[in-house]
Amino acid sequence: MTQRYITNSPDETIQLGSRLATSLSNSVVAFFGDLGAGKTTFVTGMCQGIGYSGETSSPTFAIVHEYMGGRLPLYHFDMYRVESVDDLYSCGFYDYLDNGILAIEWSENIIDALPDNAIRVHISYGESDNQRIVEITGRNIT
Repeated sequence: MTQRYITNSPDETIQLGSRLATSLSNSVVAFFGDLGAGKTTFVTGMCQGIGYSGETSSPTFAIVHEYMGGRLPLYHFDMYRVESVDDLYSCGFYDYLDNGILAIEWSENIIDALPDNAIRVHISYGESDNQRIVEITGRNIT
């Protein structure tokens, strides 16, 4: 089942991410969307939803940022530069599974490595500059 949401500001996108994260335990959340669509903004909300109060940013060059201090760890991956399964091994991707929440940007680059039960979040541009269409498959948000 896919749920569709429309957000009209970065703050609303953050709030939606927070709502999703409050119901998560060990989970993989796979993000799909164009550059600048709001994937990192949504992950910022997820961090808030687990009680992490530090700063968040895109892990483009680091591949993974670890956010500790909330009710469980959140590992924020950016797979934009990943070219092979070997890259997943070298960054320790498989070691993170089942140890918190994995929020994975550019999941289309590792589609075959995603677990079957991954929650899929597709973010696209809406009608105005700040509007986003967010489609979530695999989890209901209340």
